[in-house]
Amino acid sequence: MGDQIARGEEFMKKAEKKLSGWGLFGSKYDDAADLFDKAANCFKLAKSWDRAGAVYVKLASCHLKLDSKHEAAGAYANAAHCYKKTNIREAISCLEQAVHMFLDIGRLNMSARYYKEIAELYEQEQNLEQAITYYEKAADLFQSEDVTTTANQCKQKIAEFSAKLEKYQRAIEIFEEIAQHSIKNNLLKYGVRGHLLNAGICQLCRGDVVAINNALERYQELDPTFSGTRECKLLVDLEAAIDEEDVAKFTGCLKEYDSMTKLDEWRTTLLLRVKEALKAKELEEDDLT
Repeated sequence: MGDQIARGEEFMKKAEKKLSGWGLFGSKYDDAADLFDKAANCFKLAKSWDRAGAVYVKLASCHLKLDSKHEAAGAYANAAHCYKKTNIREAISCLEQAVHMFLDIGRLNMSARYYKEIAELYEQEQNLEQAITYYEKAADLFQSEDVTTTANQCKQKIAEFSAKLEKYQRAIEIFEEIAQHSIKNNLLKYGVRGHLLNAGICQLCRGDVVAINNALERYQELDPTFSGTRECKLLVDLEAAIDEEDVAKFTGCLKEYDSMTKLDEWRTTLLLRVKEALKAKELEEDDLT
């Protein structure tokens, strides 16, 4: 490992020397780029991620001097992948640079991919607002490139995080939109019941019984098979429990569903919010009697 660091430093010195010397027609930047690339690989082998990231940024600068935006963007992406292991902020900054360059040269698919990666880093940091912003950018670009499945994955993240931040109406609109698009696609329509369940859970969080009933009618019109699913039965039963202000019934419905189909962390979190609101309402009424 120490040997790799020593080799990396040697390549760095040679690269810096090339840059400070004379060269014709950009040849010094070509030569320096080759040496920086070798130095970065040595630092990567030594798991010296910060140094590898910093060298890739220098490599990107050389490519920009040579007016090679594609190679510069790739170098910034490589820098980001090194920084991801030690410095999330630097990783995001380098991915931003890569995206701007890929956008400049019309590589929308690559831009979308790196916007999604930035979103995932913000998600990792639990910065949901920023994650939403970058998933939106990624979804728009994936959609424009007809990469529908990945666009929907990004939109699903936006909806899930919006609901976590209690922006239920926005989440509902996105889940319903995904369901509408998916019902027309043979490969995606199997997932429609899940999207409608997610939208329905967000409706429950809003606590408007009339809106929940109207939504259930719409979902059954959108997908005539939905009425016969366990997902639809769960929403109908939970709506009835809310209408009757019956916490025990609400809990029983969840237990019955969960025994057959495990509720994931996101659905559980939201349904617990609904249950707590129902409990509070029940206690409030007990206090009044």
